Amino acid sequence: MSSDNERPGEPADGGPEQLALIRETVRKAKVPKAKPRTWRGAALARELPVARVLVNKGVLHLDQYFDYAVPEELDADAQPGVRVRVRFGAGGHRVREGRREGGGLIDGFIVERRADTDYGGALAALAYVVSPEPVLSPGMLGLARAVADRYAGSLADVLQLAVPPRNGRAESKPSPEPLPPPAAPAAGTWERYGRGPAFLEALAGGGNPRAVWTALPGPHWPDELARAVAAALASGRGALVVVPDGRRAARVDAALTALLGEGRHAVLTAESGPEKRYRQWLAVRRGSVRAVVGTRAAMFAPVRDLGLVAVWDDGDSSHSDENAPFPHVREVLELRAAHDRCAFLLGGLGCTVEAAQLVASGWALPLGAAREQVRAAAPLIRTVGDEELARDEAARAARLPSLAWATVREGLKSGPVLVQVPRRGYAPRLACGRCRTPARCRHCSGPLEAPDERELNCRWCGRGAPDWSCVACGGTRLRASVVGARRTAEELGRAFPAVPVRTSGRDHVLDTVPGRPALVVSTPGAEPVADGGYAAALLLDGWAMLGRPDLRAGEDALRRWIDAASLVRGQADGGTVVVVAEPTLRPVQALVRWDPVGHAQRELAERAELGFPPVSRMAAVTGPADAVGSFVATAELPGDVEVLGPVPLPVAAPGSPRRPGDPPLGESWARTLLRVPPGRGAALAAALKAAQATRTARGGAVQVRIRVDPPDIG
Repeated sequence: MSSDNERPGEPADGGPEQLALIRETVRKAKVPKAKPRTWRGAALARELPVARVLVNKGVLHLDQYFDYAVPEELDADAQPGVRVRVRFGAGGHRVREGRREGGGLIDGFIVERRADTDYGGALAALAYVVSPEPVLSPGMLGLARAVADRYAGSLADVLQLAVPPRNGRAESKPSPEPLPPPAAPAAGTWERYGRGPAFLEALAGGGNPRAVWTALPGPHWPDELARAVAAALASGRGALVVVPDGRRAARVDAALTALLGEGRHAVLTAESGPEKRYRQWLAVRRGSVRAVVGTRAAMFAPVRDLGLVAVWDDGDSSHSDENAPFPHVREVLELRAAHDRCAFLLGGLGCTVEAAQLVASGWALPLGAAREQVRAAAPLIRTVGDEELARDEAARAARLPSLAWATVREGLKSGPVLVQVPRRGYAPRLACGRCRTPARCRHCSGPLEAPDERELNCRWCGRGAPDWSCVACGGTRLRASVVGARRTAEELGRAFPAVPVRTSGRDHVLDTVPGRPALVVSTPGAEPVADGGYAAALLLDGWAMLGRPDLRAGEDALRRWIDAASLVRGQADGGTVVVVAEPTLRPVQALVRWDPVGHAQRELAERAELGFPPVSRMAAVTGPADAVGSFVATAELPGDVEVLGPVPLPVAAPGSPRRPGDPPLGESWARTLLRVPPGRGAALAAALKAAQATRTARGGAVQVRIRVDPPDIG
């Protein structure tokens, strides 16, 4: 539009003539237009014109970096650590004007800018920079490489777990300014532990202590974790805490907020949603927040100046990732503690065999309470074995012994009562019918099973055991464990009609329940927290957990029992726990004494004698039987490897629950276990990775699934 003062037909400020002159000048210059598809003919960056890129191809034979040309227009944004899109898959013959063309677009990360390349052919150009936000630091890249090598996986697969998907809206918002370090916290309930105050003082003073912490039962552990985080922050460093699930993350979050206030920590859980979670992750990466509490994926959180890594309840299966290469939180945080030279805290109400090994090796020191503190905090534990059940009329009528009925009646006078019932699906394990010693193979000490109810076979190596006899008592009669009761809630509801019955399990998990009298029936791991603690608890059908055909059955049963019993009031306040299991069994005795560390130490000594993990290193190879056999036969395995199997895996029935890694419906898979002595785990992982890379490069070969340090080996 022209103004009224301009004469008609005369351009305002020479507009059209100026535009025509610019167009003519551009035509004469003959400068090629930038073409983001190939950037054909475009000028390269003047300095460091080569970008080394990690492409997001999670196949092992492509687990390497690839060089790309950096167009001048992308020079400013194409910095190490940013996300890019590149063309991948074009052959060397598709070169035009000095640029390789073709291939499909794929995501990647720039890991380095270089002045030249060691590749002899033409380079393809970066297609474009997804975002100038650097999300991959050199330290995180080094950690991801170490994790990939340990678990025989690819770097791209690890980074898929470590770097969350981009959210543009979250990325466009600035992060808040970082707060100054807080004051060192008071010891609080850490005073109950002999070395607790000294541990906090070392953290606050910039030290790097490493400890395995056996927490006392009760509600104080979230506050104790929060004080450890606050001590690390007081030293001017960051802290990272990983817990198994969102419920426990919420408890630690509340404890940190109460201790330090808002704005000093981030919560990284799946419940947050993609935008909020990415915004919190960016705040951590940018240095706005120095403390992180989260679930499994948070083990890779990019905390600056890391001073403390902590994992709570490392025996929980949620800490083992179900995506390749299947890393475990405990092992990743051990790597971070070594790489970043920071403090390490492994805490839990129980104690795993791996935790006991860290102490036995001297890598970490024990951090526990004196026996008088344990007795004051723990409830009274009472047991009911098979002989009592056989003589008990109430147990035969309703599957609950008289002691359990009496405990429930007494507990309901002062508060809620917890009833733990094993979830369905626990497979029975064979044991001696006289002394209950688990039936194991004489060759490899694997668990015996009788799939056809006639012939005994080893679940690990597949050998038969027709002449089995118990190594403890010489008995020849076997028994299978009892599967848990189905109608526990209904029976209790009929017995106590005036008392509300609440359930917590897979379909609906309760976080908390009021402190009023009620019956709370829960599956293991889903127990809600009661206000003021439970007055009593029943741990039913112990054989259903102790009888699982797994190396960790006793350890896991004890951990489940201790987690539930720790929600009960202390013995001084009348708290009582009844466990229905054979009193002479090692896990039951450890529960009665509240001695998870002693149980873990004895398990460790036994596994060392038999060559079981974690003393040895083990890998599982699963897939179709022919593929597994050819893989093991062609792999250049270490000379001291022991091959156990192959053995067929159970075929899942249609409609049955499936776990990640289970065989496809209708297919029969087999599994081979590979075991090596201590110190040979790296060689085994390298051999498996090389064999899988060779197999993948062929294309037509049937793939197998490799899992180093499998949590479930039978």
